[in-house]
Amino acid sequence: MEKKRWDCTALPKGWKMEEVTRKSGLSAGKSDVYYFSPSGKKFRSKPQLARYLGNQMDLSSFDFRTGKMLMSKLNKNRQRLRYDNNNQNKGKPDLNTSLPVRQTASIFKQPVTKVTNHPNNKVKTDPQKAVDQPRQLFWEKKLSGLNAYDIAEELVKTMDLPKGLQGVGPGCTDKTLLSAIASALHTSAAPITGQLSAAVEKNPGVWLNTAQPLCKAFIVTDEDIRKQEELVFSVRKRLEEALMADMLAHVEEAANDGEPLKEEGAGSEDMESV
Repeated sequence: MEKKRWDCTALPKGWKMEEVTRKSGLSAGKSDVYYFSPSGKKFRSKPQLARYLGNQMDLSSFDFRTGKMLMSKLNKNRQRLRYDNNNQNKGKPDLNTSLPVRQTASIFKQPVTKVTNHPNNKVKTDPQKAVDQPRQLFWEKKLSGLNAYDIAEELVKTMDLPKGLQGVGPGCTDKTLLSAIASALHTSAAPITGQLSAAVEKNPGVWLNTAQPLCKAFIVTDEDIRKQEELVFSVRKRLEEALMADMLAHVEEAANDGEPLKEEGAGSEDMESV
C-alpha cells in the first residue's frame, strides 16, 4: 500500500491531503483520498469535511478527489448568487416532494366536523362524497428535464427500459415513460398493466386511464422474470465481491497503521528494562 501526503492549497492553511493506492488484492490500483485537519483529524468523505468546516468555507465547488476548486462550478455559483441578490421578489424555495398533480379545488360537499365541549354536538358527513379527485392528464411530462446526481455531484445514469414498454401520448419520451412507471409503482397499490384500451392510441386525451402509466399494454413473461433474476444475482455477486475486497483492504490498512505503534511500545518496554 503506497501513501502520498501533501498540503491542500484549496483548504485553509494546515490541511493535508493523502492519497492511498492499493498494491494487492482485487482492488489493486484503486486509490482512496483522505484529508487531515491541522489537529490531525481524518476525513473520508466530502460531507464529513463540510460538516466539520461549517460556515468557514463553501465546499460546493470543491472536488474531493483532486483537492481543487472547480472553476466552472465556482463561476456558476457566483452567477447564481449574483442573480439571487438582484432578484428582489425572490420567495421561499419550494421543498414539497409530492408529485406535480393538479390540486383541483373540490366542487363536492365535504364532511364538516364541529368540535366543542358541548355533549350534544354531532359529526355530519355526506355519503356521496367523491373519493377520487380529478387528475391532470400527462402530468408526468412535468418531470422531464430533472436529473439525479450522486454524492460526488456526478450525473446518475438512467435506466434502460425493455423494448416491450412503449409510450403513449404526445411527446412521450423514454424519460417520461420511466417517470410515469416509477410514480405508478410508488403511489398505487393496483397492478401495473398499462393502457388496456386500444382507442387510447387514437385519442389519448379522451380514453387515457389516469390510474395507469403512459405506456401501452404489456405482458411480463416467464423469460422476462428469469432474465431479471439472473441480472439481480449477478449484481449481488459483484456487490459481495466488492464489499469483501473493501473490507480486506481496510483490515490491511488498519494493520499497517498499527505496526509503528507496536514498535514504539516495544521500545518503551526495553527502556524500562534497562
